[in-house]
Amino acid sequence: MTTTGAHQDAAGATARGLWWWARRRSVVLDVGLAVVSALECGLEGVRFADTAALPVPVGVVFGLLAGSVLLVRRRWPLAVVLVTIAITPAEMGYLMGLVGLYTLAASETPRRLIVALAGMSLVGTLIVTFVRTRQNVADTGFDSGRWYVPLVAVLMSVGLTAPPVLFGLYVGARRRLMESLRERADSLEQELSLLADRAEQRAEWARTEERTRIAREMHDVVAHRVSLMVVHAAALQAVALKDPSKAVKNAALVGDMGRQALTELREMLGVLRTGERVAARKAADVGPVPAVSVPLAAVGLAAAAAAAAAAAEDGPGMGDIEALVGQSRDAGMVVELLVQGEWRSYAREVEQTAYRVVQEALTNVHKHAAGAKVRVRLAHRDAEVAMQVENGPSDGGAQDAGLPSGGNGLVGMRERVMALGGAFVSGETDAGGFRVSAVLPDRGAAA
Repeated sequence: MTTTGAHQDAAGATARGLWWWARRRSVVLDVGLAVVSALECGLEGVRFADTAALPVPVGVVFGLLAGSVLLVRRRWPLAVVLVTIAITPAEMGYLMGLVGLYTLAASETPRRLIVALAGMSLVGTLIVTFVRTRQNVADTGFDSGRWYVPLVAVLMSVGLTAPPVLFGLYVGARRRLMESLRERADSLEQELSLLADRAEQRAEWARTEERTRIAREMHDVVAHRVSLMVVHAAALQAVALKDPSKAVKNAALVGDMGRQALTELREMLGVLRTGERVAARKAADVGPVPAVSVPLAAVGLAAAAAAAAAAAEDGPGMGDIEALVGQSRDAGMVVELLVQGEWRSYAREVEQTAYRVVQEALTNVHKHAAGAKVRVRLAHRDAEVAMQVENGPSDGGAQDAGLPSGGNGLVGMRERVMALGGAFVSGETDAGGFRVSAVLPDRGAAA
């Protein structure tokens, strides 16, 4: 049974209970103890009436009323102990004293008050026992030493007081411990629920991030290659009849572009399939997944991301920018490449990001500024590398290739650069062109 179910059962039992009793068996127990205590005190009331020179019915009624107070021991244990102390001189209420002290010690009453009342009960029982024992010794003529009466009084008073108090303290401490453990279990259950929700949120975030990354990679791979293929196809259509040799050259370029695009797409799809296989193997090795764990889809995406990172080692870098510029030149674009500073190698993510920024900027020129002149600048600095792709105004006489635009090119470039802690700026120039600038920190120099 779960903790919540146990609490509901307890609440239902309380609702079905009578007055201050939570369960019916508690009612039966307390009523039975009260009846036995009342009978005991009623019988002892006969002797009390003889001793106090009172009518026997008065003593019996007094005993019955005093003993029946045990019925309220769960609600008012303090009252039960006070009544027990009050009737101690009448030598009645032994059962009520034992049960009352136990109930008081097991309750939430302050420890000082428990000790004080237990001490009062001990002293009262000691005095009454001492007096009664000395009278009995005197009446019977029993020859005992001086130690007998005090010893009997001490043993009787301690035996009637210490065991119920100690046992009640033990039961109360155990009850409080169980309540503390139950509260801790409830707290842990809530924490586990929060952790499960948080894990689900992390998994959803991981899925979203991985989908965004895959979409960005697909856009970078497909958009540039297909844009060049469309430009070459348009040129091929224009010169097919006028210059067959140039048409053949453009057709070969279109084929090369298509093969490169297919190769890169196959690599990306292979990475994703590898990630799925890795996730499946991990799931098979781990076996049943606990309730609080990252979902399998997130494991698959994480494995795919890890495989993609490993495959990125063979991806394009800054050394391929010159070939990238050459492809645009072959498509008829006037591109100037300027390099400042000493060329050196960078971290793979830096080189790939620099390549993708230049690639996407050239793709945008093909799409939106056909016939414009382009200048690509690369600057190698002490702890960073800067790149800038600037195009002039579009040539009005150039034919528009009619390439569609998804509107995510600049957003993807900004995300790539910002993810590495760099800076990205884009916007129109005063001459009517467009400029894209990015600065990437050198991860190797920082390390």
